[in-house]
Amino acid sequence: MTLAVRYLAARTLETAPAETDEPGPGQVELAPAYVGICGTDLHIFHGDMDARVPAPAVLGHEMSGRVVRVGPDVEGWRPGDAVTVMPLRWDGTCAACRAGHQHICRHLDFIGIDSPGAMQQRWTVPASTLIRLPGSLPLDRAALVEPTAVAVHDVGRAGVRGGEKAVVVGGGPVGVLIALVARAAGAEVRIVEPSSHRRRIAEELGLTAWNPADDDVPALVHEWTGDAGADVAFEVSGAAGGVDTAVDVLGVRGRLCLVAIHPRPREVNLHRFFWRELTLVGARLYDRSDFEQAVALVADGTIPAERLISKVVPLTQAPAAFEALEGGGDVLKILVDCTDDAQGAAV
Repeated sequence: MTLAVRYLAARTLETAPAETDEPGPGQVELAPAYVGICGTDLHIFHGDMDARVPAPAVLGHEMSGRVVRVGPDVEGWRPGDAVTVMPLRWDGTCAACRAGHQHICRHLDFIGIDSPGAMQQRWTVPASTLIRLPGSLPLDRAALVEPTAVAVHDVGRAGVRGGEKAVVVGGGPVGVLIALVARAAGAEVRIVEPSSHRRRIAEELGLTAWNPADDDVPALVHEWTGDAGADVAFEVSGAAGGVDTAVDVLGVRGRLCLVAIHPRPREVNLHRFFWRELTLVGARLYDRSDFEQAVALVADGTIPAERLISKVVPLTQAPAAFEALEGGGDVLKILVDCTDDAQGAAV
């Protein structure tokens, strides 16, 4: 019998035995190795997504692992292959899919939210969701491929070019990854983040980080850009003040890329958009090319994944890990170790 972490109700998780579906046609059975806990998982944990996530629900979509079994009609995969999963299933028939934007399908199944996720010792998924990992890439680092793919998509949507100046508002895991991907694209980057711990991590990675509580961010951007303003800003904070900052720092024809999920409408300085001919673009999820680029960035060390991992805990301690992330503090990214050996050591 294998184990899985299930969401039962607001602030209630359990690690308990689970049944594993045998892979059917076009499916593979995986042994997840490491699963990251992200902000969306925390929203589910808080009960904020109960209308969408029916309990009991297995969470987790940032993962790495290996193929265990393949179902009928599956070609190109065999047991032992190292993989991650692009956790999206689309209908292929809606207007978004017909236009080639399957990742924002109107009836999208986000695996790990709308259907069972990776925080379990065995997981059956469509073979079409698999992304191959290089054998030289440690599986703990590979668990950061999915959030890196988010960052790759965001930087692509913003159209970042070499030599541009970019401001990232929000220095959590995705904000730091956006900054690293934008820097790899040739941009000069500044992060705006109130947490001293997160600013310290950014600075250890060679990034400049400003504290909005103490620093006049628009004035710093004015000085940094020679009064031109930033070419692009990423709003990753999810806060009303973050929206204001992202708009205020932009120069003429600057681009604002909205990354964070804002649960309620925000006031926006539309006069600034008119006066400076600003552009607002949304960025949601990723496509396969984003995932493949993310694998390359993590594998070659452009994304120093090992320096972003704060802690690794066994599956049996996953509920406590959610509480640790909820408290913030000196934690950036926690991974859940789903391997069989880790559970034996933890019990």
